[in-house]
Amino acid sequence: MPASEFTLIYRYFSALGRGEAVDLSVGDDCAILRLGEGERLATSVDTMVDGVHFPQDSFPEDIGFRAVSVAASDLAAMGARPLGMTVALTLPEPDEFWLNAFSQGLAAAVSEYELPLVGGDTTKGPLTITVQVLGAVPLDGALLRGGARPGDKLYVSGTLGDGAGALAFLAGDWQPEPDAAEYLLDRFNRPRARLALGRELLGRATAAIDISDGLLADAGHVAAASGVKLVIDPALLPLSDALQTYLSPKQVREWAMTGGDDYELCFTLPPGEQPPEGCTHIGSVEEGEGVDCGLAIDIPPGYQHF
Repeated sequence: MPASEFTLIYRYFSALGRGEAVDLSVGDDCAILRLGEGERLATSVDTMVDGVHFPQDSFPEDIGFRAVSVAASDLAAMGARPLGMTVALTLPEPDEFWLNAFSQGLAAAVSEYELPLVGGDTTKGPLTITVQVLGAVPLDGALLRGGARPGDKLYVSGTLGDGAGALAFLAGDWQPEPDAAEYLLDRFNRPRARLALGRELLGRATAAIDISDGLLADAGHVAAASGVKLVIDPALLPLSDALQTYLSPKQVREWAMTGGDDYELCFTLPPGEQPPEGCTHIGSVEEGEGVDCGLAIDIPPGYQHF
């Protein structure tokens, strides 16, 4: 007889619920989390579907880590302190080999982000993972999309285009050298949510967003929310050595501007404010609307589910 839902939860997930903000974790009708004085709750949810948000032959441990990172990136974009998360898991069957590997990926993310698993649900159906994250932001501040002002400078963390380059490799559109392929696949399968950077930007950045749908699309959200124009210089975009092994610099540049799945932070700083280490100045904020990169590139609307 297959293991019951509660047996699976206890076996693979119950040990992942310890955290400083956790008063009560898995095992009761609700988890109980503690907010610090002068804090308010920030929450976000992301769903990943097999064959849509990750390749069907992905390793389960990578799926687990990626699912948490994608959701935690939203906390980073708000400058939130991680409190905990819940995971709703829909499975075609209770494959315990798959669950063991998946839970290892979750455990790695729980440890890296200090984001304990405090609840969730399991059900039968096509493989789908939904992660809800909960964090704390100060009562008097959070990073928002709507604060950019003319004169601010535009920055990004890390490197851009690696997720798109990895997807092109997985689709068979190019064959990078082994070291470059390994790097790009790690960037796609195990993106790192920039939680520490988000908290460092609190009180400093005027606006912020995480790059999930591509730089131009996500920068467009900041421009719209702030009522300004963002001007991006393509020559300033930070690119990894691995991505630049692709033979077409034009394609690399387009991946960096329109490719999604990087989960870096895009943010604005007022004049004179120095950027944190590992961040690159890529443009400026001006009067107007939209995003201008000086090139004839259609700005994609982001991933469309329907």
